[in-house]
Amino acid sequence: MSDRISIRFADPARDAAAILKIYAPYIEKTAITFEVEVPPCEAFERRVAEIASEFPYLVMELDGEMIGYAYAHRQAERAAFGWNAELSIYLKEGFLGRGLGRPLYALLEELLAMQGYINFYGVITGSNTGSIAMHERMGYALIGRHARTGFKFGQWHDTVWLHKRIAEGEPGEIVPVDGLDGVKVRERIESAQKKIEEKLHM
Repeated sequence: MSDRISIRFADPARDAAAILKIYAPYIEKTAITFEVEVPPCEAFERRVAEIASEFPYLVMELDGEMIGYAYAHRQAERAAFGWNAELSIYLKEGFLGRGLGRPLYALLEELLAMQGYINFYGVITGSNTGSIAMHERMGYALIGRHARTGFKFGQWHDTVWLHKRIAEGEPGEIVPVDGLDGVKVRERIESAQKKIEEKLHM
């Protein structure tokens, strides 16, 4: 094992099965997601493709094996919410708690900022204290809690909303994800890869 990290944009047809393999245990074993049934791979591929057409959908591989992914999607549908994004990250079992997620999440933020997004949101199950703490360390502020809003595994769960604003004033046009400056994107990806590899060797 060389501990070589590679981060790239997801290819829905190529990557959907591997992404779903990471996501499925969160559905089946945890309340981190409120989804309760693992979707068919074909449906999940369409979901990835729809998100990736507008937002960065990043996959992270260790020596060619996918170990995590991060993406953003619309926070709300009305036009005036068009500069808002809700972010998510999932790591493969066995890779949690090692600090690998934060550089990937920061890269996602950087790419969203390059697109012109201004408000970042995390919507997290109240019991997921590790994710809440990571968001707070990254500058997110707690803005609300929806008490007992999701029922899974025989009990009610809270959701916590966190928010980070990165600019003020009148917003500009959103740059399509495939219209981002390729050189700048590569620089940021390489920087994130280096940070994650350093975490692996700590």
